[in-house]
Amino acid sequence: MAKKENIFEEICSNIVDKRFAPVYLLMGEEPYFIDKIEELLLKHVLTDSERDFNQMIYYGIDAEVMAIMNMARRFPMMSKYQLIIVREAQHLSKIEMLSHYVKAFVPSTVLVICHKYKKLEGRTTLVNEVKKNGIIFESKKLYDNKLPAYILSLMQRRSMQIEEKNAQIIANYIGNDLNRLEKEIEKLEVVFGDQSVRRVTSDLIEANIGISKDYNSFEFVNAIASKDVLRANRIADYFDKNPKANNGQPVLPIVFNFFVNLMICIYEKKYAERDILQLLHLQWSFQATDYLLGIRNYTARKVFDVIHEIRFADAKSKGFGATSNLTDGDIYKELLYKIMH
Repeated sequence: MAKKENIFEEICSNIVDKRFAPVYLLMGEEPYFIDKIEELLLKHVLTDSERDFNQMIYYGIDAEVMAIMNMARRFPMMSKYQLIIVREAQHLSKIEMLSHYVKAFVPSTVLVICHKYKKLEGRTTLVNEVKKNGIIFESKKLYDNKLPAYILSLMQRRSMQIEEKNAQIIANYIGNDLNRLEKEIEKLEVVFGDQSVRRVTSDLIEANIGISKDYNSFEFVNAIASKDVLRANRIADYFDKNPKANNGQPVLPIVFNFFVNLMICIYEKKYAERDILQLLHLQWSFQATDYLLGIRNYTARKVFDVIHEIRFADAKSKGFGATSNLTDGDIYKELLYKIMH
């Protein structure tokens, strides 16, 4: 994650400093980073007065490659640059022909190819020519275990501080919807205003994002790992009475992932914090806490049975195999009984 994030930051920094590449090939399954780079280019390449004659936006499904190349070879009018953006380039017919332009690009043109949701094959002529003369950025989906670190990074860029545990709670609540994540962080930024000390506490998160500091999926897993029957049932009851408590993020997959990872730790005989962090590719000590608790409280056989019960509970929550209209709370409580006993 760090390597990709550094590349993204470097590209953005160069754009803000008006150090533009002649061609940008932005591709990959995560549209968020592609959109952010495009937004910066739209903001910084041209001034308001230059845009009318020097900015052109094409959409891949409607555009023709020859028209794009002809426009790219044109010189700007009363401006140092012209900006050409190809959106939805994954739908552009004969996209490989753009390699002819990239091979002999016009320095005063900034051509931006936004190829979302998938990447171009690395051995194509277009990719090879952009490697020589421009910038290629591959925008990958963030895995769940990378989200807390990314949240920490976003906060730091906005001069805000947050504990790793609170970053994990936000990650569990929002998931990898990066646009939504940015909007929620912007809310917190507005709350601080001009304050010099900007510490994001669990109370601020609860008041402004809506995540209960006591009743969330993070605390639910901790209660299960601790075999704290009373607390686990209280959280399950809260989820049942507050359907939006976890922002629509399913709780069962989070519990399932915990027990799958716990099984890995047990079978690999990794019982120390450092070993668990390395085995599961975790970054912070607190992330190993629940696994250390789980190792003490559950046998390998019990974990195997629990994984089976979670799968069964998930099927029930989707309407399969249920003999009556069970609520999510009923399913959670039945599952908790089977986990704890």
